[in-house]
Amino acid sequence: MMNRGRQSMRYLGGLRGSGTLRCQGQDVAEAEYALDGYLIPPAGVTGSGEIRMTPDVLKKVFGRRDLELVTENGRALAFRFSDKKLHAGDDAAHIDVTGGLPEAKNWRAA
Repeated sequence: MMNRGRQSMRYLGGLRGSGTLRCQGQDVAEAEYALDGYLIPPAGVTGSGEIRMTPDVLKKVFGRRDLELVTENGRALAFRFSDKKLHAGDDAAHIDVTGGLPEAKNWRAA
């Protein structure tokens, strides 16, 4: 049976690079990121992926909800950690981007 009028999720592309982790407007550390973007009608653009930084910094910020990643081109991406637990020595964690992603029509140019 088909769902008429219902659109499915569409992959938009990836964003990768380095940037600055910021907490409450203060720069915390340098970080690398690899994110994938999707258009999910009617919700809009969403993204998830991985963020990497030194293990000591990741341990300090893991679980916080007041973080953003400022990319090398100045885009501020709000995010939350999707992992429940961080293991000793981890230098990467999975994240869900909650704000700041490009609109679907601009994704490839972002």
